[in-house]
Amino acid sequence: MDDRFIGRLKEKLQDTLPGIEAQYKMAHVVRRLYEPPPPTAKRAGVLALFYPKARKWHIVLIERSASHPADRHGGQISFPGGKYEESDGTLAVTALREAQEEVNIDPRKVELAGPLTELYIPVSNFLVSPYVGFTASTPEFRPQAHEVRSILEVPFDMLQRSETRQETDLRISEGITLRDVPYFNVFGKVVWGATAMILSELLEAAGGSESSLLL
Repeated sequence: MDDRFIGRLKEKLQDTLPGIEAQYKMAHVVRRLYEPPPPTAKRAGVLALFYPKARKWHIVLIERSASHPADRHGGQISFPGGKYEESDGTLAVTALREAQEEVNIDPRKVELAGPLTELYIPVSNFLVSPYVGFTASTPEFRPQAHEVRSILEVPFDMLQRSETRQETDLRISEGITLRDVPYFNVFGKVVWGATAMILSELLEAAGGSESSLLL
């Protein structure tokens, strides 16, 4: 398997990250108005996992269940991940543990390539730490029934295509609609908000052409 893409990505993640400006490329204009995270912000870790499938590098996303009224992100597309627990020790362990619980990713088979820039989510008061990992084989995904509605296996080159980046109006609550929200159109689903912002930085860190993602 040609792992040059992963090698270059690992090098970039150990160097200077693209940072918040790269994230803002897929953020709604009002996102720039938010204050820095408060000391009371909860911590979370998420996993951006690369894996081989059909001779291309893929990345896994999940559609969250909307069955929990208290979940401010129910029904949205996100990375596997969740809230930090004291027993985790590190946020990287949080990301791996939650990925295993939510979609059955074996943490023993994941090599972490490095972190991306932390991202604060005001609506839920979470400071999210994204970690990029990869595995040499295609995982046997299995969704956690109560939290994950579906699993999206996304060819990474799909996200690199300009036509995948679009804008739409989103009704986020009663009486509130955001206009011209940037999003990734992934199999007809709207990937926006924090997930789109993390993907935007990941894409900039990855660089290269679509052909570089072939195995």
